[in-house]
Amino acid sequence: MVVTKDEYEKCHSAHPIFFSNNGATVFTLDRPGLFYFISGVSGHCERGQKMIIKVLEPASPPQSADQNEQKNDAAVAMAAITSATIMSCIMSFVGVLFF
Repeated sequence: MVVTKDEYEKCHSAHPIFFSNNGATVFTLDRPGLFYFISGVSGHCERGQKMIIKVLEPASPPQSADQNEQKNDAAVAMAAITSATIMSCIMSFVGVLFF
């Protein structure tokens, strides 16, 4: 689940920002800043199944409008790839814990 900082610290959320339990979840990190993730399975967060992901602002000099558009498209694609990879790793880790 994606939750607020307060919910992350409490390991509980009645209304998460994002929730999925289908095993094939993709969450796009679509902005700079902190994203708080916790397991929705009872007791898992308290045992450490939680993480914070910090997405940084791109560090680059000002560019022309055409170059910025191409760069933004690439950044969105990379964020989707990165989030899919991260979520895949999380799901693999969670799967290992159940076996």
